[in-house]
Amino acid sequence: MGIYDREYLRGGRSSFLGAWADSGRMCKILVAINAAVFVVQLVTLPAQEEGFGPVTEWLAMKPSDVFYQGQVWRLATACFLHSPLSIWHILFNMLLLWFFGPLIEDLYGSREFLAFYLTAGVVGNLAWGVTALWSAPGPQPQTLALGASGAIMGVLVVCALIYPNKTILLWWVLPVPLWAFALLYVVGDLFVFLRGVHTGVAVAAHLGGAAFGLAYQKLGWRLTGGLAALLKRVSRQPRSTLRIHREAEPARVAAPREPVIDEQLEAKADAVLEKLNRLGKDSLTEEDREILRRASEQYRKRRLL
Repeated sequence: MGIYDREYLRGGRSSFLGAWADSGRMCKILVAINAAVFVVQLVTLPAQEEGFGPVTEWLAMKPSDVFYQGQVWRLATACFLHSPLSIWHILFNMLLLWFFGPLIEDLYGSREFLAFYLTAGVVGNLAWGVTALWSAPGPQPQTLALGASGAIMGVLVVCALIYPNKTILLWWVLPVPLWAFALLYVVGDLFVFLRGVHTGVAVAAHLGGAAFGLAYQKLGWRLTGGLAALLKRVSRQPRSTLRIHREAEPARVAAPREPVIDEQLEAKADAVLEKLNRLGKDSLTEEDREILRRASEQYRKRRLL
């Protein structure tokens, strides 16, 4: 019995429209929320006075208010705000979320994706807040930050790590691999940050979200597993044994160790199989099929021992 013989593979297939509706459902909800908040920002935008209006001012990331007045909700609410002075800020962020978010959500599930998205955004805002306080210490008023860019950069980095060779059209013309596209943005933000150039863009938030995405994928973090997942991971750790050495005893040949199981690959395979059951065979990408092939080979080797 191979890896394809899983319990949750039994059942009927979804229709094309049903598969499209189920794919990236949380991403669509996030896009809708961001669009709705943007409309509220536009409605409350002052007609003649300077500033972004009361809603934006109350929800945006302000380092002095977060670190000195305890208004920690701003770390999360700022991820749903965008500049009401230009449509391009929200349009660009939501396009990236729409294109790349479903690739991660379909692999890890809606709940895990939402937890990752919000955490990446909060980490990005923390990174920007710390650098803003470092450059201008004290509780005085400071420039606010708003936007989903920290969370979006986290999504982009994780997607590039999972599907590095997926081809995208840069500026809808130039085909480039996803890893190069992500690297271009990260290196560009890093260059601006190290040079200390004031561009009006919170590049520290971008870098914070990107760093979290890199750690999340490389270290195999999961945010919604809870205590059960932690206990499962701990129980899988090899236990050390104590031996008493006696010179009179003949030397013992150590028993061959079982192969180390790639837990990250196993988790990916389970997510792909759930995607297959939910969306059908046509929804699988070449990367998904490669994950199943590698996982199936790993299970085959385990049975032969």
